This record gives sequence, structure tokens and C-alpha cells, in this order.
Amino acid sequence: MQLHQISLHFGALALLDGIDWHIRAGDKTALVGRNGAGKSTLLRLLAGQFPPDSGRIVRPDSQRLAWLPQEVPVHLQGSVTEVVTAGFGELALWRSEHHKLIHSGRDDPASQLQLATLQDRIEAVDGWRMEVRRDALLERLELNGSDRTEHLSGGFKRRVLLARALAGEPDLLLLDEPTNHLDIRQIEWLEKFLEEFSGALVFTCHDRALVRRVATSIAELDRGKLSLWYCNYDRYLQDRAAALEAEQRHQELFDKRLAAEETWIRQGIKARRTRNQGRVRALEAMRNARSARRERAGQVNLRLDAGERSGEMVIEAEQLGHGFAERMLLRDFSTRIERGDRIGILGPNGCGKTTLVRLLLGELPPEYGSIRHGTKLRIAYFDQLRATLDEEASLIDTVGQGRTAIEIQGREQSVLGYLGEFLFSPAQARGPVRALSGGERNRLLLARLFAQPANLLVLDEPTNDLDAETLDVLEDLLAGYPGTLLLVSHDREFLDNVVTSLIAFDPDGAVREYVGGYRDYLRQRPSPPARGATPALGRKATISPDSGAPVQATRAKLNNRERQELARIPKRIQELEREQQELADAMGSTAFYSAEPERVAAASRRLTAIETELEELLVRWTELENHG
Repeated sequence: MQLHQISLHFGALALLDGIDWHIRAGDKTALVGRNGAGKSTLLRLLAGQFPPDSGRIVRPDSQRLAWLPQEVPVHLQGSVTEVVTAGFGELALWRSEHHKLIHSGRDDPASQLQLATLQDRIEAVDGWRMEVRRDALLERLELNGSDRTEHLSGGFKRRVLLARALAGEPDLLLLDEPTNHLDIRQIEWLEKFLEEFSGALVFTCHDRALVRRVATSIAELDRGKLSLWYCNYDRYLQDRAAALEAEQRHQELFDKRLAAEETWIRQGIKARRTRNQGRVRALEAMRNARSARRERAGQVNLRLDAGERSGEMVIEAEQLGHGFAERMLLRDFSTRIERGDRIGILGPNGCGKTTLVRLLLGELPPEYGSIRHGTKLRIAYFDQLRATLDEEASLIDTVGQGRTAIEIQGREQSVLGYLGEFLFSPAQARGPVRALSGGERNRLLLARLFAQPANLLVLDEPTNDLDAETLDVLEDLLAGYPGTLLLVSHDREFLDNVVTSLIAFDPDGAVREYVGGYRDYLRQRPSPPARGATPALGRKATISPDSGAPVQATRAKLNNRERQELARIPKRIQELEREQQELADAMGSTAFYSAEPERVAAASRRLTAIETELEELLVRWTELENHG
């Protein structure tokens, strides 16, 4: 694909300003830039979602293109299998026509010729293995082909769309934040898939480890201009720093020269005709150039008020156990968290990470064992899945909650100035939340969270959609935070740079603590169990009638009751997710909280109960399918 002088404006601002870009076969390009720079907009333009204001895009006529958007389309419908199969494009149509012809019973020459043509086309692209490729994608992304997409949560819909984008082996693959809602195992599989992908790839991603492994070139979108760097990510960071330094020196020299010329033009010369008219015209050109210059936004200034110091002991758990039916999420788990600890929590989706956090915070009582909290705790909890933003509220109201000033680290500060430290302009701060990009929304959530003092900070996937510079600043902030940190994340580099120890849900079903970050964990963790093996601590022990000793349940097949239970689970999950979405929508409205306090409390309790039941059902579903 070729882009020639592409421009796109939003109001007076040129989001894309005269972009030229030649995307070549085999390129693997990471599209980087600040939140709000227009990366998602550029990907949508490449995908043909809308035309540019000016310029020309040249696409090959036979190009197969696949696109994963950052936002889930509201009209997504059909079974998971149907949606993913649509990603095969013409191949899916050929297979459908071939199937109809085979079962039509027609034996005339025209039908036989059409059948032979379809067979040749299908064989040319190895199309008889379409179902095998589709089912492999569903398995890797842990999707159930019979589920209805309209009843799935936003995270599962994103996985369905990712499977659809990867299915058809396109010539050009466009991915906007593909790692969102994937766990580390799935991210590592996606890395390998993209490394081996033979087509051209353009992607945005906050996971710097994936960018380092996959990208062979970098495209940076900054102040409307696109700069191309044909190197790996680390070399790009070095060269870009040097380029920014050179740009700053050039601008400083330009500004000094402009100031000198402005002094000259104001000198007391009696008549304009006596002046050097060429010099006057050069000054006008310099003024125009200075006026057109778009300054690079400063670095985000994250500050976190740890408030009053907590006691030395923050949380102590002894012989903690929690589970349901025959499945134990935790068994005899003990830990002691002390002031200043920075602890990461790691594990696959659905393993119980959120349940562990809620147990440690005292939001959920354990089935057995004890939890003890230290003194003077002030907790701030960032949960991106539960956090709600009023789309129509202004950023000032979202952070200030009706106040024009807030207190940060013992000093009163205007909400407008505080938002400016998070790189929100005054116009953005007064505007609605719906105008923000995904990364800007996450930055707003962090601004709202950091506006309150806390000595125990709990962050659940805080890095989604953040740009690399904001991630670096957030890492530095958390590394120097004097309070205690609990961090749930699938970002391997972020874990390496922030945490001092990890609580991991290991492949064998045990929950263990490890010293160090993610790379330290890789060296220390036990080998994964053989495929199909039952996790050692994933079940409660049963009593053998012969010996009376605890033994592991080893039933190979499901009985009738369990088969009926397995059949009921998907429908129950859909009902709960629908109720969960309705509650979340209602609670996202500011008018909701003007209702009776008991109604608000009841809704909050119900939302918590739904989340607990969903997690239990997902684990039970996996357990029954493994034994089916």
C-alpha cells in the first residue's frame, strides 16, 4: 500500500499532515506515538474505513486485508464460529458454494465445471484445512465456537475479532492493541504467530516486549507527521532521542535569530523604504514558520500521594483456602506483605487473580484460613474492568467531582492544572470523556485514582493502551512509591521494571511466591504439566472408602449429572454477563447515585456476586470440559 500526501483534519488541528508511506510486502511495522496522536485513526484510514481529506492511497486490487479495531463494534452478531469463519473471506464463500453444489444433486456440465473451478481455487490456498486452522485459533484464544458473540463480554469479543483477523492469512494485517485482554501465555503465542506471519503487518501495542520481538521497523506519528525508522525498537529509541535533541537545538537557534530580527525591525529607522526589504520578507517568513510550529507536548507528570505511613505489617494471610464445588483456587496459601513491598500477581485468565486480590483486601471472606490487616491503611484500587466513566461528563467533573480544586500531597491545586500534568489541554479538560482515545481514557482513570492519598495501591491491568513514554513515567513513579503496591499485569517488561516479588498461579495449579520480576520467575518456576494432566492443587481431595486417606479424584468420563451441568453453564454465563452489563451501565450514570442508598448498595453487592459466580463458572466449565 502507498500513501501520498495524506492529510486529515479535526477542526483546525491537522491530525495527519501530508503523510507519505510505502508499506512493503513482509514489513512488520510498529506504529508508535503519544496517546491521542492519531494512531487508531491512521489504522482505520489504512483499513479503508473512511477517506482522507486530501491525498491518495494506492492499494493492489487483489489485496487481502484484515483489521482488528481497538473498540468492539456494537453490531457484532452471530456465533463465534460464524464470526471467525468470516475472516477467511473468499475462501469461506468458495467452501460454502462447493458444499451447496455437492449436496444439490446437479450433474450437468456447467455444474461440474463450476465444481472443478471451486476445487482448484480451494486447493490453491490449502482451503480444505480451513476448519483445522479456525479451530486451532479458537483453542489458542480459549474461545467456544458455539457461543453467541452478542452475549460475550467486551474482552471475549476482542478475542473473537483477533481470531477473525488472523484467520484468513491476509496480505496486510492491521492490529490495534492486540494484546488487550490476553494473558501472558496467549501473548507469547501471538508473538510467535506474528514473527512467522508472512504478510505485511502494521500494529500498535503497549506491550514493549512484543514490539521488541516482532517489529522490524517503527513508524512514529508525532504532531501530524509520520517518521519511519527501519530498525528495531531499541535502536529507534536511541536514534529518536538524538533526533529530538537535534530538533531542540535547531529550534533554540531559530528562536534566537528570530528575536534578533524582531529587535532589528523595531529599531528607530525613519522610513520603511530605507530598510532592507529582502530582510523584512525573510522576517515575515520566519514569523509564519514560528507560528506554524507545533510544539511537542511535555512529559506527563504523575504524582502519587502516599498519605500517612501504614504499619510495618500491611496484610498477613495464613493457610488461606477458597474455592467451590470440586475446584480450589487457593489451598493453604500463606503470605506476609510488609510496608514498601511491590508485589506482582501473575496467572492465566480465569485462574483467580481478582479473587485473590479481593480476599487480601477483605472484600471477600475466605472459605478457610485467616486474613489480618495492618494499621492506618488507606487503599486505592484501580480496576480497569470495573472502572466506569460518564461519557458526557467533562474531565474536570470526572476528577474534581464538582470541585474546582483538589489537595495533592498537602497542597491545594486547581483541577485544570492537575489535568495539565497528565497532558490534557484546557480544551480537553473542559470537553466530554467520549472525545478521548483509549489511552487517554486510561490516563484519566489514573489521574482520578492518584488524586486521593493511598499507602496501599492496587492496580489491575493499568498499562492497557498507554503510550511508551507514559509507561516509563508510571514505572519510575511506582519504583519510587514509598507505600505498598499490589500489581496485576500481563505486561512482562512492566513487571520486570516495577515489582520486587511475584505471586504466581503456576501451571500445576499451585500458587507460589517468587523473588524478583518476570524473568526471575521464568528461571524459578516448575515445568508445566503434561498436556491433559490434572493440576495438582486444582481439586479438593476426596476420601477413599478403602483406606480413608485423601486421594485425588481421577474420574475419566463425566456422569449424566455432570454432562447436564456442563450443558447449562454457557447459558448461565450469558445471563450473568447480560445482567452484569446492565448493572454496569446503570451504575455508570451519575443520576444512579441520587437514588436511595440501599438501592445503590444492593446493586454494588449484586455486581460483586455476579463477578464471583462468573469466575467460578468459568473455572468449573474448564474442569468439566477437560474431563469430558
